[in-house]
Amino acid sequence: MAKINKNGLGLSLGIFLALVHAVWAIVISIIPSLTQKMLDWVFVLHFLEPIYKLTAANLLNGVILIVMTFISGYIMGYVFAAIWNKFSK
Repeated sequence: MAKINKNGLGLSLGIFLALVHAVWAIVISIIPSLTQKMLDWVFVLHFLEPIYKLTAANLLNGVILIVMTFISGYIMGYVFAAIWNKFSK
């Protein structure tokens, strides 16, 4: 099996997760009421009672969210590729 480029997978997953969370932050900023309804609906789909309420959008928190999800995604992708490369023959 082919080896996976650890840095490439880390960057790909990090960028993907950062983009997903950037869209989430933008949607919360633009249409918070619709976003709250969507969040409540997702909880109901999982047989959970909605208990979380969105707070006002904050630019600094949004930037931190995006940076942290990029870092987390990079680490997960890098570690996954390292494990894959170690055990795939």
